[in-house]
Amino acid sequence: MDISYLSGVFASPWDIIRSMVDIAIVSYVIYRLLGLITGTRAEQLLKGLVLLLAFTVAASYFKLTMVNWLVQKLWIIFAIVLPIVFQPELRRFLEQLGRGRFFSSRQSENHAYYPQIQEIIDAVEELSRRRTGALIVLSRDTGIGEYLDSGTLLDARITSSLLQSIFYPNSALHDGAVVIQNWRIERAGCFLPLSLNPTLNRELGTRHRAALGISELSDALVVVVSEETGVISLVGDGDIRRNLNSHELTEILNRELASNEADPASWIRRWTGDGRDLKKE
Repeated sequence: MDISYLSGVFASPWDIIRSMVDIAIVSYVIYRLLGLITGTRAEQLLKGLVLLLAFTVAASYFKLTMVNWLVQKLWIIFAIVLPIVFQPELRRFLEQLGRGRFFSSRQSENHAYYPQIQEIIDAVEELSRRRTGALIVLSRDTGIGEYLDSGTLLDARITSSLLQSIFYPNSALHDGAVVIQNWRIERAGCFLPLSLNPTLNRELGTRHRAALGISELSDALVVVVSEETGVISLVGDGDIRRNLNSHELTEILNRELASNEADPASWIRRWTGDGRDLKKE
């Protein structure tokens, strides 16, 4: 009598736990990968691949010899092309793995950078009131050095007056982005890569697309002030949150930038993606 179907019932507890952990890890990786490609070009490509897979199964089921031959050749081509096409998403995934370490060597206090954040808020609030366009990149763990060379080196202390002066319409540096690194204004007048996301709102201008572009390639937070409306936006991880007031912006930046990295909740958020305040509109 064949009782092989009962093998799962009498499996050892260790085998059951191992299988559950295995399934959980694979499920989590798939979930995070889907989260990375949502709203990007890769999302549409993935849908196309699913349709092609269904077509392959159908062709095999009905034994369509020539169609099967053609589909097999297409899969070989895709195996070569896909890593190139998905390069931005793969880069983001690997960077998140690199940033997602369980323990961090930084031991900053929660209030350590509140004054610098407040200077940024004061500048943004005044720029918004005057409807002066601004693009401020707050660099974090991921290096963006390749985009700094296009700007002018300042290495200056963060002050509201300096930020306002940089973005003054007649300033030589007002067209580019200000990059803040290590809590200093590193460079100004930097040119950033534009987002290639085809699903973006057509109303978004060059500043917003540049903010989304750099956030898709790094973990930087980007503050944008619209020149036409004075609306304040915050961009991170390819997501944009618009129509923020100074209080909301202060709250988010304090939580994201001045949080204690030694707090266990910090590395939990980095690995799970929980606690994000940026949502697509």
